[in-house]
Amino acid sequence: MKTHQTHRTRPRQEHAHHRPRRLRTALLALTAASGLLLTGCGAGGSNSGNSNAANRTGFPAPAPPVATGGDNSSEQDGEQTGTPADKIAPSPDYLSTFALDVDTASYGYARRVLADGQRPDPSTIRPEEFVNSFRQDYDRPDGNGFTVTVDGARTDSSNWSLVRVGLATRTADSTDERPPAALTFVIDVSGSMSETGRLDLAKKSLDEMTDRLRDDDSVALVTFSDEAETVLPMTRLDGHRGQVHEAIDELETQSSTNLGAGVETGYATATEGLRKGATNRVVLISDGLANTGDTSADSILDRIAHERRDHGITLFGVGVGSDYGDALMEKLADKGDGHTAYVSDDADARKVFVDQLPQNIDLTARDAKAQVAFDPETVAQFRLIGYEDRKVADDDFRNDNVDGGEIGPGHTVTALYAVRTRPGADGHLATASVRWLDPDTRAPHEDSGQLETDALHHSLTSAPNTFQVTAVAAYFADTLRSPEDSAGTLPGNPGLAELASRAHTLAKKTEDADVRQLAEAIDEARRMN
Repeated sequence: MKTHQTHRTRPRQEHAHHRPRRLRTALLALTAASGLLLTGCGAGGSNSGNSNAANRTGFPAPAPPVATGGDNSSEQDGEQTGTPADKIAPSPDYLSTFALDVDTASYGYARRVLADGQRPDPSTIRPEEFVNSFRQDYDRPDGNGFTVTVDGARTDSSNWSLVRVGLATRTADSTDERPPAALTFVIDVSGSMSETGRLDLAKKSLDEMTDRLRDDDSVALVTFSDEAETVLPMTRLDGHRGQVHEAIDELETQSSTNLGAGVETGYATATEGLRKGATNRVVLISDGLANTGDTSADSILDRIAHERRDHGITLFGVGVGSDYGDALMEKLADKGDGHTAYVSDDADARKVFVDQLPQNIDLTARDAKAQVAFDPETVAQFRLIGYEDRKVADDDFRNDNVDGGEIGPGHTVTALYAVRTRPGADGHLATASVRWLDPDTRAPHEDSGQLETDALHHSLTSAPNTFQVTAVAAYFADTLRSPEDSAGTLPGNPGLAELASRAHTLAKKTEDADVRQLAEAIDEARRMN
């Protein structure tokens, strides 16, 4: 069971934040006990079609922080020590706020490492990127903006559930309907790119994408090794595809990796060839192994801050290679208003450069952030799975000067929570809200969805297939991230053997090649235990 609302063009309206009597009483008691002053915030607008539900739950928008003291420690409500609660630190309040993220590079790279017979470094495992690597069936809005879907299922661990917050943008337009694109490809030609599956894969991908782009699209090429060079200025494809293909074919590996110079030259080239009314984007293709010049993501981005801020040029990072600088590429994309993907073979490259091209070019939302408000009457404890690098201060949810995520058409964003409900809890569980800026006017908009305890599925196996895939992906990431703990840190993690069985069953049910690859990756991890 799920609830959702869709907000398209109507701006948010501020109004007084109302709560039901039972919640106000609980908050007053907590305030008296802690001696802290609680402050409220304005509620976001909601569609009239769901106004009755909003009034019934009292959570039409995120709630203010609640002082909990030791209220959600692992030993309350009869929860015994030695349970998963011991592995999850008490939640400091009942709000969770983060910038949206559609990166998938962590999962793609983990699959590559496992296929090579090695276990991924736990520091490269970002659970949200595992979760967001799979198709979802969320309802979609007709125009720009998001739908919000909130659902959940109880786990085998006492009083613990997994709660899924799903956000979806409109279906991607056909190639003929999207705005024209002005793409500056910044290509790593350092010596490390000579490995099979790096530069050769990038060249093949670029050739195929050049043939798929429209005549009114434009392409520029920048290469970097120890220095950076613009080998092709911004060029309209109409009548010039041969010129672009020739420039691609002439790419050859050289020496060291001055990634900072490549990004700086790429943005300068993108600015020089800036096209109004088009989507202007820098596409960085690299193994991320910077070893010359500026190697700090923060200082690299500081050097091109003007182009990013004044011209709205976004960064899309594409990682390649068995030895991959994951941390640098991920940080560049996050702070460069973009996202990352990883390609290890022709199928990955086709998916990123061809099948997902509209998502990688167009934008439907800027600086998108999500905030989930858990009801303290029903929730004892919660934990957001992943998104550590994307956390936002709760008070900054409506501060539009604080960076969020840039999201395109056809995207879905999934956030998964481990939630411990109070024994016998019944009623409202959580409200999830999303706030974003219109990509053209930068006008703010909000929407929200809600979840009741009686809407939780009784078990993970009784939940929809897409929910089960989400859970398996999250548990798999949890296990890879905790190699010293075979049971992982998340409540209900059944271990690799059971995860493999579930993944293979789901692959047969869904006939989804991506789920089959997940099952194969889990099998690889099992063989290393």
